[in-house]
Amino acid sequence: MLNINTINLRLWTVEEYHQMAEAGIFDEDERVELLEGKIIYRDKVGIAHSCAVGRINYLLQKLLQNRSLISVKNPIQLDDYSEPEPDITVVKIDLLDYADHHPTPDEVYLVIEVADTTFKKDCETKGKAYAAAGIINYWVLDVINRQLHVFREPSENGYKSEVILKEGNSISPLKFSDLNINILEMLPPVIDINK
Repeated sequence: MLNINTINLRLWTVEEYHQMAEAGIFDEDERVELLEGKIIYRDKVGIAHSCAVGRINYLLQKLLQNRSLISVKNPIQLDDYSEPEPDITVVKIDLLDYADHHPTPDEVYLVIEVADTTFKKDCETKGKAYAAAGIINYWVLDVINRQLHVFREPSENGYKSEVILKEGNSISPLKFSDLNINILEMLPPVIDINK
């Protein structure tokens, strides 16, 4: 068996990734993103996942109003080798609405990934990339276990702080400490199939 740790990988830059997309190398419906120089497939979106993304977007739009922009499943450029597409990103207001670039880490207030089948990748792989880029506030909403993982204190090796909050708790984003977000409001409603 081949040991990947002994192989030198050729990493792709964001610029090369864009050139591949423009050249039509990826199918129109192919769901990929660039993370740490590697092109990775994004998982299919399930019902609980899409419900949670919609609920979070609605909630943040209502709470933040004109204080920031809410971006849904749009790219952010972490560095020259990473351009992930988080489920939700809260970014600074840009006069050109980011017509000339994707948001960069110093323009990002909060990144939220919704996890159903992607929990490990969101916490570990994506978490490490977001931390290395200096994203100060990263949340993973675990829709299966109905809890929120809050990552703060980024470092090159990952986040130094992780707090797990249950659905009955609430939280305030670092840059918007006046807001109080109930975790239950972000989660899909529990449906009683016996009714």
